[in-house]
Amino acid sequence: MTAFRAAFRTAAASPRTAAPRRLLVLPVAAGVLLLSVVVSVTIGVADLSAGEVMRTLAAHAGLPVRRLPPLEDSIVWDLRLPRVLLAGIVGAGLAVCGAVLQALTRNALADPYLLGISAGASTGAVGVLVLGLGAGTLALSAGAFAGGLAAFVVAVLLAGRRWTEPARILLAGVATAQLFSALTSLVVVGQANPDSTRSIMFWLLGSLTAASWPSVAITAAIGGVAVLACWAAAPALDAFAFGADVAQTLGFSPARVRALLFAVTALLAAVLVAASGAIGFVGLTVPHAVRRIAGSRHRLLLPASALSGAVLLIWADTAARTVFAPQELPVGVVTALLGVPAFALLLRRRSGDPS
Repeated sequence: MTAFRAAFRTAAASPRTAAPRRLLVLPVAAGVLLLSVVVSVTIGVADLSAGEVMRTLAAHAGLPVRRLPPLEDSIVWDLRLPRVLLAGIVGAGLAVCGAVLQALTRNALADPYLLGISAGASTGAVGVLVLGLGAGTLALSAGAFAGGLAAFVVAVLLAGRRWTEPARILLAGVATAQLFSALTSLVVVGQANPDSTRSIMFWLLGSLTAASWPSVAITAAIGGVAVLACWAAAPALDAFAFGADVAQTLGFSPARVRALLFAVTALLAAVLVAASGAIGFVGLTVPHAVRRIAGSRHRLLLPASALSGAVLLIWADTAARTVFAPQELPVGVVTALLGVPAFALLLRRRSGDPS
């Protein structure tokens, strides 16, 4: 066991990345994220400066500063800031989900929707929209969350008693995604009218237009707990990089760790899809890009991926709402347009890597 632990510590040290540079990753990424939040709030049809944004934040924080006129104050506080913050939370959660699932399954193509959760959440949301099961953003989010959890339960049932084995849960997730995608299409074709079909398709491609302070609070609370749970399991994730046998030799229970982290990522993905719809490529590409800078140790990889995913989705959503203004693109379209060439570049560099 001592030999295994020594080999594990040596190999996990990621010699490609120098220690001083690793130490700078988090503060630099946090600074970029803070700057991105402030700058992105200023961008839009209404011309606002960074100073006006800071004044609004200070005024709502209770500091003795003069408020902006009501219209500008509402644009910053009620419209843009909740949307930017929700984009950051969703991007961070998707990136962490991707990093965790890639480690658990040892599959470089794993992403947050691996277990059919996106398809299930879509079915739940479409059921609410089309069948009139509720009204408003809260009902839509509740339907999406219920559908996402239902999809995870179906995937576990399909995988059977050995559902914690990566190959079984992957195959079950693929089958579950096809099942719920078919159910979504059935509901849309059978019940929807052209107007509701357009709204449904826009939501299915990812949208943050319904962002509000309650949705920010709920997503941040649940997402924060889930991300902390994943970060607490970082040593186990490092061990899984060398296989389940090595992880067990180092004192981790592969079945127990996988069961816990599959459940946590399923919950997190369901919450994120309920808040924003299905947004692809963030969870797939961000962890790969961050590993090249921060290394593979999950104590650093997970928070660095969270910060990077937040920055990416903030700017993707900013582009989605401004490039073709007053029309708005689904943010999932923007992340796909950015993610495909980025992932192709990562694959090209990886194929030329002698290691």
